[in-house]
Amino acid sequence: MTAAFPALAKLDAAGARILEAGLRSVDIPAGTVLFRDGGDCTTYLLVQEGAVRVQKVAENGREIVLYRVERGQSCVLTTNCLLGGGLYGAEGIAETAVRALVLPATTFRGLLAGSEAFRDFIFSVYAARIADLLLLIEEVAFGRIDVRLAAWLRGRADGGGDVQATHQEISVELGTAREVISRQLKDFERRGWVELHRGRVRVADAAALSRLIV
Repeated sequence: MTAAFPALAKLDAAGARILEAGLRSVDIPAGTVLFRDGGDCTTYLLVQEGAVRVQKVAENGREIVLYRVERGQSCVLTTNCLLGGGLYGAEGIAETAVRALVLPATTFRGLLAGSEAFRDFIFSVYAARIADLLLLIEEVAFGRIDVRLAAWLRGRADGGGDVQATHQEISVELGTAREVISRQLKDFERRGWVELHRGRVRVADAAALSRLIV
C-alpha cells in the first residue's frame, strides 16, 4: 500500500491498524461505472493501478473530462462528498482495468478525526486536485481552442506522432463540441500540421503545433 501511497507510512501505529483493518482490495474491469452524478458516496477509493476517468455530462449530452485518478491518487469529488455529506456531482468510469483499495466512509471519517498524518494526506491530495480543476476552468473559459487542441495533440502523440482518438473523444477531453474540434482539425490539416484518419490523428508537423502553443 505504501508503495503507491508513501504518505500513509507516516500514520502512527494506532492509525495504521485502523486503516489496514478497514481497507479491502478490489479489481475493477475497464468500463465499470464507479459512481454516477447525483449518487451517494459510501467509500473512499485509493487507486493502485489503472485509471478512473471523472467526467461531467450536461443535459444536452455534452461531456467534459474533469480529471483522471491514477496510481497513488484519490478522487477529489469523493473527498468532497465524504467531507460534506453531499452527493456526487459527476460520474467516474474505469478507463482501464483498475486495482484499488476501498475504505468505508465511517473508517475514513474516523481516521480524519483522529489521525493528523491521515488528514495531511487527504488535504494535500485535495489541494493539488483543486488546483488542477481551477486550471481546467481557466483553460475552458479563457483559452483559445486552437492552442488547447495543439497542446493536447502534442501531449498525447506517441513516438510515431499518432494520437488514437476520434473527434468526439477529443471534444470530450477539451470540453467543447465535436463540430468545433472537427473544424479546427480540418484547419490544421489544411496547414499541413496533421493528417486525419479514421479514429486517429497523426501529427505531421510537431514544430508548428509547438509554435502555436507558445
